Amino acid sequence: MSKPIVAIIGRPNVGKSSFFNYIVGQRIAIVEDTPGVTRDRIYGDAEWRNRSFTLIDTGGIEPEKDDMIVSQMREQAKIAIDLADVILFMTDIRQGVTATDSEIATMLRHAKKPIILVCNKADKFGEPPAELYEFYNLGIGEPHAISTANAIAIGDLLDEIYNHLPEESQEEENEKIKVAIIGKPNVGKSSLLNKILGEERSIVSDVAGTTRDAIDSEYANEFGEYTLIDTAGIRRKSKVNESIEKFSIMRTLLAIDRADVCLCLIDSTEGVTDQDAKILGEAHERGKGIILVVNKWDKIEKDDKTMNEFKKNIYNKLAYATYAPIIFISAKTGQRVQKLFELINEVNRQNSLRVSTSVVNEVINEAIAVVQPPSDKGKRLKILYGTQASTRPPTFVIFVNNKELFHFSYQRYLINCFRSNFGLQGTPVRLIVREKSSKEI
Repeated sequence: MSKPIVAIIGRPNVGKSSFFNYIVGQRIAIVEDTPGVTRDRIYGDAEWRNRSFTLIDTGGIEPEKDDMIVSQMREQAKIAIDLADVILFMTDIRQGVTATDSEIATMLRHAKKPIILVCNKADKFGEPPAELYEFYNLGIGEPHAISTANAIAIGDLLDEIYNHLPEESQEEENEKIKVAIIGKPNVGKSSLLNKILGEERSIVSDVAGTTRDAIDSEYANEFGEYTLIDTAGIRRKSKVNESIEKFSIMRTLLAIDRADVCLCLIDSTEGVTDQDAKILGEAHERGKGIILVVNKWDKIEKDDKTMNEFKKNIYNKLAYATYAPIIFISAKTGQRVQKLFELINEVNRQNSLRVSTSVVNEVINEAIAVVQPPSDKGKRLKILYGTQASTRPPTFVIFVNNKELFHFSYQRYLINCFRSNFGLQGTPVRLIVREKSSKEI
């Protein structure tokens, strides 16, 4: 069932992100005193009186400014308004009605959506403050005084939101594959998202690190339904000085945690860097499905050997992730972008693959017959049996007579045997080793 969308609109620094975080119940939006910190729309799930809805936090609208980032923030807010079922117009009661508030109100009156006027930072309990009545002049309707910082009148505001939500649809929602687009700054993550969606969904500029927050987009095509998560680029720690950037790194790691499949973008004009390896390592360690996406392929002079040489170089530098498929794309021209979805579906299937215990042990027995387990000082490793414990990633428990004899090289050999028999393309494989005497079998 599709969730209704509630968008928080307002000029910078009126408390939109603080309210968003309070309602969603976790620190999703970046909160800073610096105006304009929340640059892109942020999505979060919320619930009130057994009704679920999606809350969108937006960058502050500053109509009087014309610089590139601010103008694009304004466009982001307009898109959020178009998507929303209910709009929260948030103002600051302590500052009163500003010229910007009046311009935003004019824009919202044309939205033809339910609008709830919120006057934040009414920090004293009791009767509504006298300053509240000034906000009737905006022509939006009755103003609602709240204090996010002191949790005053939040429940009343949620009741008002509830009353404006559209009626529940009985339409069933298929499970979507969650896809995180990850990579270092300026590698083309937002450009790829925009090319897929066909709209200016994320701010795109030549300034590295423009996208600071992770944002979700719902997308469907002939291959299935997806939740696309665009993330802030992870910078090297030596360059992370602002608390804003530190929050961005945390957000990217949380986005990886949420994802089923990670598209790890690599800039073809730079090749694989240490930062690429670090980002990919985060997805690998978390057991996610991984696709290596080489972007900006249109900028590379090529012959019939270029692609194979590039693949070989990538796998040499990312030796722990040779299981990950590589695809060469151009987010700018759209080259091979649609082919990503066949790969996403396959990698997601492999990451969630389950194999019966009998088949697992057949593969183990064949592996032992080809390469004998190692021995040390007359003692030989005996693999008693194995079973699959879980998926995402496929995790196998192997029972042996002596854990110390189960060397890393033989574990890797066994994993390779699983891969050759089961596929397991694009997914890490975990082995859990348990010691058990043959008498216990």
